[in-house]
Amino acid sequence: MILSQDLVERVNRAVRPDRLTELAVELIRIPSPTQNAAEVADRLAEFLADEGFDVGRPEAAWPRSPAVVTRYETGVAGRTLQFNGHLDTVHLPFVAPHIEDGFLYGSGASDMKAGVAAMCEALLAVRDAGVLEAGGILLTAHDLHEAPWGQGQQLSALIEEGYVGDAALLPEYLSSILPVVGRGMANVEVTLSRQGSPVHEVLGGLEQPRVIAAGADLVTRLDAADRSLTGDTHPLAGRESIFIGKVAGGEIYNQSPTEFRLAGTCRWLPGTPVDMVRKRFRDAVDGMRQRPGIQVDAQFHYRRGAFEMDLEHPLVGAFDDSCQAVMGRTLAHGAKPFIDDGNTLMELAGIEAITHGPNATGAHTTSERVPLDDLVRVARVYACTAVAFCGG
Repeated sequence: MILSQDLVERVNRAVRPDRLTELAVELIRIPSPTQNAAEVADRLAEFLADEGFDVGRPEAAWPRSPAVVTRYETGVAGRTLQFNGHLDTVHLPFVAPHIEDGFLYGSGASDMKAGVAAMCEALLAVRDAGVLEAGGILLTAHDLHEAPWGQGQQLSALIEEGYVGDAALLPEYLSSILPVVGRGMANVEVTLSRQGSPVHEVLGGLEQPRVIAAGADLVTRLDAADRSLTGDTHPLAGRESIFIGKVAGGEIYNQSPTEFRLAGTCRWLPGTPVDMVRKRFRDAVDGMRQRPGIQVDAQFHYRRGAFEMDLEHPLVGAFDDSCQAVMGRTLAHGAKPFIDDGNTLMELAGIEAITHGPNATGAHTTSERVPLDDLVRVARVYACTAVAFCGG
């Protein structure tokens, strides 16, 4: 559907910054660390019901915090665009919401309660403006997004139960590009251990199998495996990688410890089988099993797969047209630097999904903030994309 100037102006007028900001503040005000998003989900469901929507609360494999689902339907045949967001936050000290100099601060402001408020405002604006001529909008919000406390189980269950649109938008904190490709990711963990108890260096420690020396060898092996991947790159997504982000071993400088622990990630490009990625990791680790007295426990936790969008898909054109109409420009194509629920929707539901949200900062810290005017922009882009996609 062509986005006429009159239609865009109607959408712009229908987006209410005051309503959007109020909802964002209310959602942020309610602490919702992963596995405990029930209260904020209840509030969102109440808000949508007060606005006249029929709200569903499917448990979706997590009865402690049932998901929130609603629809806006025209009754005319057309596509359904899904707005999807998570309501849980990482486990950090809670920061209450406050507004200062045009920015909204607080836990989840960036990741991603303000974005959820923006997608809700887009839903309301489409309804209030009466601009959707065909198809409909499906809105889903859920818990269990943030790792390691959740692994996306509730969204996976929603997909399995049929709560899926023909394409999706996700208001995570990525605003400067249109992410058309992204790497897959797995968390990896290795524990090297020896039998016995910790012992002083001069009271038998020198004679014990040296888990820290073994750990140093493991780091070297994984680093070599990572360097072997530098030759295979994608023009937008870069290269595959094996990354070590955390190592730990020992309690004091002159004690022989019993464990060395390592944690990191494996990331891979579209087209690379995950079994190949797992084998690379296992091959690097298995060399440690030859060290006398060292036990090896290696874990490969698959998180989400890689993707590459079909640039001819109607969602891409609808999103580009909406950015042009609302912002006066389209976004350059680029790579999604992180994994999110868009990877899951593309992999499990088989639909195209675009991650686009406000220019927020401080995700996964206690300094999250989001510009209020950019939330308004996101709501307008989402509303226009729904009109262009659903009726196209």
